[in-house]
Amino acid sequence: MATKGTVVFDHDVCKGCGLCVTACGVHVLELDEQSINAMGYHPVRLTDPETCNGCANCAVMCPDQSITVSKEKRTDA
Repeated sequence: MATKGTVVFDHDVCKGCGLCVTACGVHVLELDEQSINAMGYHPVRLTDPETCNGCANCAVMCPDQSITVSKEKRTDA
């Protein structure tokens, strides 16, 4: 069964460690070099929301618990 994920980041908490980027199996996360959060870090961003499968590896790896993932069945697959 194909799934689609929705990922929400708390950018103010993100310290730009990149662990979630490394853990992403579909390679749709990157550190946003164009943005700086209130703590002075480049927060993570989702590059292709349609490709995210909702595996939640990113949320598991986040040491600051700044990632929330939800998963739903993909209707177009």
